[in-house]
Amino acid sequence: MTAIPSIACLGVIGKNNNPLHVTLFPSAPLNAPLRTPLQFSLLLASTLDIFESRSKSNASSGGGLSGDFGLLHAIDERLAAYGFETNTGVKFVVVVDMRGRIVGESGGAKGGPSVGLREGEMKLVFRAMQAAYVTLLQNPFYEPDEHSPPTGRGGKKITSRRFVEDMKRIGESWVPGVGSS
Repeated sequence: MTAIPSIACLGVIGKNNNPLHVTLFPSAPLNAPLRTPLQFSLLLASTLDIFESRSKSNASSGGGLSGDFGLLHAIDERLAAYGFETNTGVKFVVVVDMRGRIVGESGGAKGGPSVGLREGEMKLVFRAMQAAYVTLLQNPFYEPDEHSPPTGRGGKKITSRRFVEDMKRIGESWVPGVGSS
């Protein structure tokens, strides 16, 4: 038996830094999330300062916002947060559990067990999250301003059944080293 990385949490944060959606995934061997929903919410909030500081450094160096922020920070020896920001300011955060999925000797990721994640390994996940979000925005009944109000705190969470199912599918189907560019 070998442990490979898996997604522990997918988070979508609005342009006004309000949480829009959080999906948690079980980790091996407990088959339960490594942290409570509140702890994952705090982890997602902790990434906001990193997004802000990297955005400022990109702007001051003359470079535009590239979107993929890569590794935001290693949370502990097991969890790491990766980030992506859309051109509209919506942020996607993926928390990866480096030992989250148990695979048998013959199954699992192509290319053998993974020691860590390579550069660009999360691009496929961010592309899928962005596609799901764009599909949500195309729904005429979804009003983005209700979910990320320009003034005040809060806003509605994303409750679209299709979006929730898409996030669950993305997190459950990701395997490191497969389809990354």
